[in-house]
Amino acid sequence: MTASATYQFAGKTILITGGAGDIGKATAQRFAANGAGVVLLDLNQTKMADVVQELQHYHVPIDAFYCDVTSVDSVAQAFSQAVTQCKRIDYIFNNAGYQGVFAKTDNYPEDDFQKVIDINVIGVFHVLKAAAQHLRNSGGGAIVNMASHAGVDGPPNMLAYAASKFAVIGMTQTAAKDLAPYGIRVNALSPSLIGPGVMWTRQTELQAAVGSQYFDSDPKVVEQQMIHSVPMRRLGSLEEVANGVAFLMSDEASYITGFNLDITGGQ
Repeated sequence: MTASATYQFAGKTILITGGAGDIGKATAQRFAANGAGVVLLDLNQTKMADVVQELQHYHVPIDAFYCDVTSVDSVAQAFSQAVTQCKRIDYIFNNAGYQGVFAKTDNYPEDDFQKVIDINVIGVFHVLKAAAQHLRNSGGGAIVNMASHAGVDGPPNMLAYAASKFAVIGMTQTAAKDLAPYGIRVNALSPSLIGPGVMWTRQTELQAAVGSQYFDSDPKVVEQQMIHSVPMRRLGSLEEVANGVAFLMSDEASYITGFNLDITGGQ
């Protein structure tokens, strides 16, 4: 980001679902540092309050509302509260998600498969629809849906998560066509190995526990196996994910819609 673009989001507002999580927080920091007001939506009100406190030093408007993305009524209420407070939302980062358990296909639990789909597909749809309605009424804007490299090249032992993220990419491509006439851009972001952090540690531990031919039984060895599968031979950072969101929301990407930005370290 050049010095002249430091406050390129000044006077704008971004709404972030999953705002209490690591990626939501990093993205909130990225936009607040560049002058944007931030609205956080999340189930975890305690963690969300902590994020709000951490964002105060940016001296931009920060709001937070409870939201269960699996409930259409909860999403509608949260959007209503956000719009009442902020008047206009310019950007929506449709980020809330759930990774699910790690298991081979023939042993994948039905209840967890349903939970992943409820959050990562139905929840994304609820937010996407509410965002589209608001942006159409307010004259346009940008939506970024959180997909995953798992939705591009399905990883072993993550059947539900891969299915859900393939669905997010498909929804993004269709919504981009449907909403382009109203000045609404819709893109997706597909991070691969991002860390360190809770999600990275969880992934390596659970892959190690599955007992498949693809990964060792020692999580420390799994870490190296995964990192060595990436051409850049390192993890991506939360800041790099936030930078990807910022690019897709920015004027520099004003001609881009229906695109999936795959952050994979060179794959």
